[in-house]
Amino acid sequence: MWLIMKVFLLQILVFQLFGGGIHCQSSTHRHTFVVKTIYDSGLNVREASYTRLCSTKDILTVNGQFPGPTIYAMKGETIIVDVYNRGKENVTIHWHGVNMPRYPWTDGPEYITQCPIQPGSKFSQKIILSFEEGTLWWHAHSDWTRATVHWSYNRLSQEWNQVSFSQT
Repeated sequence: MWLIMKVFLLQILVFQLFGGGIHCQSSTHRHTFVVKTIYDSGLNVREASYTRLCSTKDILTVNGQFPGPTIYAMKGETIIVDVYNRGKENVTIHWHGVNMPRYPWTDGPEYITQCPIQPGSKFSQKIILSFEEGTLWWHAHSDWTRATVHWSYNRLSQEWNQVSFSQT
């Protein structure tokens, strides 16, 4: 049993020493998400409304956009997203398709993997892209906010691989 614990602790130590150094040469991108409510009256945050299917609603947006902004990144890059909650509800942001072994407490459902970002507060999420590739997506993970706070991020490969398709 003692030998197993030694091996396990040695693996953790090696991962911390060498795993962190792998990403030192990559670039870091910082994105700011300002989550706020678009109101249809001039008394609140912003005079605007959102109409969909003949119905006007007050909705939570990111940077005033619905859907929110798209993030582009390459393999090995680090993304830091500063989330400012300017709405009236708690919110968390979940990143689909991203392996987050170093920061599992910053990704997911409120009160399960992290405390929610309360109205008027800020939270920074650090995402290190390792092997993920393709069009992935992010969304809010708090109650009804999943419906409006969402969009995609595209993890691009270092080399563009052109694929030929036969024309039959």
